Amino acid sequence: MNRSASVSFSGRAMGEDIQINSLRGRELFSFLPSYYETSRVMRSDMDAKGSELDALYLAMDATVGQFFVRTATWGLERWEMELGIETDLAKPLDQRRAVVESKLRGAGTFSGRLVKNVAEAYDGGTVDVTFHPAEWGFTVKFIDTIGIPPNVEDLKAAIEEIKPAHMAVEYKLRYLTIAEVESMTLYENEHTTQDRYLGGGA
Repeated sequence: MNRSASVSFSGRAMGEDIQINSLRGRELFSFLPSYYETSRVMRSDMDAKGSELDALYLAMDATVGQFFVRTATWGLERWEMELGIETDLAKPLDQRRAVVESKLRGAGTFSGRLVKNVAEAYDGGTVDVTFHPAEWGFTVKFIDTIGIPPNVEDLKAAIEEIKPAHMAVEYKLRYLTIAEVESMTLYENEHTTQDRYLGGGA
């Protein structure tokens, strides 16, 4: 009896039993000679190796992200330590990033540009800084942000740190105008928080 004739199967069907789910596994498999296309062993091997490469590339991307403040996650603690900032894990990542970025921007001679850079690092929007030499003070006015910025206390602390002690600072917040409120739909009005209305955040 011919043993090779006793079992009949399609090589392609056997190969298709093993799916290559790994992105880099499929890429590796594409470089193999065509006669491996139906091999379950090679498919499984490339999928396993590709999965390890996928995990490696993800880890590398995550590590590179820690070198930039705006993409740092677990690496923020290192940034904070280097800059002398107290780590508060209860704060959202975007607020912690804003503190770090503001600290980085806050180096140099005190000026309106410096205050603007620091304030915009926290707020994420446009900020206008106006000096009042006669009163020995300046005003920080929020242009884009409506209502009270979520981390305004951190911003105040940062500006206190960079400004001369003899200068006073005033903060002007932007609230929805009557015209803006009147143009809102009922749905928009119902889903707008009170702090965005004048007096609503007091």
